[in-house]
Formats: sequence, structure tokens, C-alpha cells
Amino acid sequence: MLTSSKLTHGGRLRTAAHEFRIPLQHWLDLSTGINPLGWPVPPLPAEVWRRLPEEDDGLAMASLAYFGGQRVLPLAGSQAAIQTLPQLFTPRRVGILSPCYAEHFKAWHGAGHQVELIDYADAAQAIERLDVLLLTNPNNPTGRIVPPTTLREWHSRLAARGGLLVVDEAFIDATPEISVLSDTRQPGLIVLRSLGKFWGLAGIRCGFIAAEDRLLDELAERLGPWTVSGPARWVAQRALADPAWHAEQSAQLAAASARLAALLSAHGLHSPSGCALFRWVPTPLAGELFTAFARGAVLVRAFDGGLRFGLPGDETQWQKLETVLNEVMP
Repeated sequence: MLTSSKLTHGGRLRTAAHEFRIPLQHWLDLSTGINPLGWPVPPLPAEVWRRLPEEDDGLAMASLAYFGGQRVLPLAGSQAAIQTLPQLFTPRRVGILSPCYAEHFKAWHGAGHQVELIDYADAAQAIERLDVLLLTNPNNPTGRIVPPTTLREWHSRLAARGGLLVVDEAFIDATPEISVLSDTRQPGLIVLRSLGKFWGLAGIRCGFIAAEDRLLDELAERLGPWTVSGPARWVAQRALADPAWHAEQSAQLAAASARLAALLSAHGLHSPSGCALFRWVPTPLAGELFTAFARGAVLVRAFDGGLRFGLPGDETQWQKLETVLNEVMP
């Protein structure tokens, strides 16, 4: 089953089509949390395919402007940071606020750290015994948000003991006011960002990490040159430098998320949390409902304790979701 592995990612549409014997073209994929109406990529000039990536191509300036003057390191998706960061530190006691994107646990545990999953309610107390606290904000998969004031308090307590707060902000771009990226000049705070979600550009594999200069330099040295391709850098630079699109999408995504929450609730699937790109439905029947939706050619994400629904992209997709909801939750 698609739900059998905790490290199964969304977007495995071909696997679902094969497993449920439904042709690919009939599916509605709501499993990824990626903006279905992503940034419109213009035609790329031929030279970006023929030249090695160059650091002075304009991406640094565009990222400085977008991230409020804070230096960031571009890399091959935030996944590259997730996998490499734990290797920069000697074994530490790491707490991950749960539920969480499972690749974080895999990476820290695989690098030899002592890792435990921590309930949000226990975070403030757990900090006293941890060297590293890690969370996704908004949470993936629930959409739960920890306010910046709380994150700054946690960072202060950890940093006072030489500890580290790692915040994965992959889903934050529609709500930048809750970001703590601007604080990353201070030691002990690391923030990850992605172009895959809000911009709908998962395929270019480009993300960013913000941290103190010493750590960014060490990470850049370990990753080596050309970690982000020339075409990806070209697209990223222009996507970041499009504030009109950012503002329009933030409003549209917020409205779509509210519409999705209302639609799910009308069919008995209460969604108490989520973000601009997905809604969370807590339920002990996640596995059974996942299968029921899949039989109707709607692919969602099933987790222990709930389902995550991404956004439909157009009215035809909204109508398909409502039709299947009527079948699954009559």
C-alpha cells in the first residue's frame, strides 16, 4: 500500500494509478501540498543550458531582496540541507516536534544523533535536555503554527547553552509575517526555505538555507560547486523578483484553503488546521479513507492520525473532489 512507509512522499501518482488500476489521466492529485497554479515560467534563453552556473548571475541579489537582506545559500531543494546539516555536527540530543516531515528524523538519526519525537505540548520543557530542537512551521502535515515570539524564546534558551533551533519553513511563503528567517544572523538558528511549494516549482529542485555565515560557508564547502543548476537559478531569480505575483497568490491561496476547509467540513471531515497550501483532517480512519478516495481517483496523503488534502487547481478539479466526497462521505 502507498501508506505503508513513513518516508513515502506525495506525488506518487503513477504508483497509485498502477495499484488501483485507474488510468493516470483520470486522477486528481491532492497529495503534495504544491501550489497547483504555480509561477508561470517563461521560455529560457539557450545560453543557460550551455554555461556552468555562475554565482554572480543575479540570484544572490534577488534572494537578498526577497529575504529582507538576509544572506541565504541556494541549494538543490531544502532536501539537500535536510540531508547534509546533521553531518556538520558531532552527535547531539535532537528533538523533533511531531508530527513532522519524516526526512528530518531519517537524516539526523542516520548521522548518529540521539533523536526523539516530541509532542508540541512538551516542547518548552524538553528544551532543557536537548541540544537541537527541530520543527516545520507551518507544520507539515497539520499546518499548526508556532508564533515567532515563541520560536525566539526557544532559540534564546537553546543558544544560551550552545544549542540549535532548526525551523523548516517550506510552507511559509504565503504568510511571511510568521517567519524567523530575519533572525538567522544570530548563532544557533537555522531556517530552511523552498521554491517547490508556494511557487509550484518543485521540479527545479531549488531551495535556500539561512544561518550564521560560518555555518553557511561550511555547508557550501561540503556541497561543492554548482549545487543548483543554471536553468534552476535563472528561474529562481525571476520567481523571487515578482512581488505582484506573490501578493496575488497569497490572497488566492488563502481563499482556496478556506474553501477547501468548508467543503471538507460540509462532508463531515472537520479540518481544524492547515495552511495556505493544504488542509489537515484528523481521523483514526486515515488508512480506510485514503483507500476510499483513491478508488474514486483522488490521491491524498495519509499519516498516522489524519489526512492531508492539497488544493484543487481549477473548477473541474473542485467538482471532481466534491463528487468523490459525496461518494466517500454520503
